[in-house]
Amino acid sequence: MVARTQDFIEETLSRSDLFRSLDPVALAALAEGTRVRHFEAGEIVVHRGDQPAGMFLVARGEVKLYLISNTGAERILRLARASDSFCEESISGDTPQTLWAQATRETVVLHVTDRALQDAMASDTALGRAVIRRMSSRICELIANMELCEQRNSAQRVAHYLVQHADSANDAIEVKLSSNKQTIASQLNMTPESFSRVLNRFTREGFILCRGRKSIRLTDLSGLQSLAA
Repeated sequence: MVARTQDFIEETLSRSDLFRSLDPVALAALAEGTRVRHFEAGEIVVHRGDQPAGMFLVARGEVKLYLISNTGAERILRLARASDSFCEESISGDTPQTLWAQATRETVVLHVTDRALQDAMASDTALGRAVIRRMSSRICELIANMELCEQRNSAQRVAHYLVQHADSANDAIEVKLSSNKQTIASQLNMTPESFSRVLNRFTREGFILCRGRKSIRLTDLSGLQSLAA
């Protein structure tokens, strides 16, 4: 059982862009300082204010990272899925976690401890650079998200989301909704009702065609791109 767990940890770490530069010996050493944690849907992975003493890597499932307003409203800033990481900012010291992290479904994450990660970065400078790039990317994502929500109206936000997630297949441009509409609305800093109203408007105006609950065909991509700009 221990050997199988170790193999699972090493395999999961090796699939992450962060750790691909590590040689087998360094990867095994990092895996020794990594723990597997299982969470049920709705279970909190990290509380805001916690000091997680390391970072997390999603092996399977999904974790939402969010804030709660004074009124109790939830604002999702990011969804971490397989091979994605979170809490990278905590590896540099005693920085408390600024966001809540909660499993949206049955989820398995790896907790890579501070000590193991610091040792790995000391032995492989490429890993240190990768971690810095990852944290810089997170800052850029946060700024882009703030700009989207503060400087664009609700229709522009939805149009931007649809264009950003469009996938072309069989001459049809579709968006596969991997999350429910409530989650997507929260990411766009909207209520679910407002999100639905915009989708209904886009349908009436010929921009989209909803195909069930999980798929939207973009029937006027150029129009959506102009609206999102």
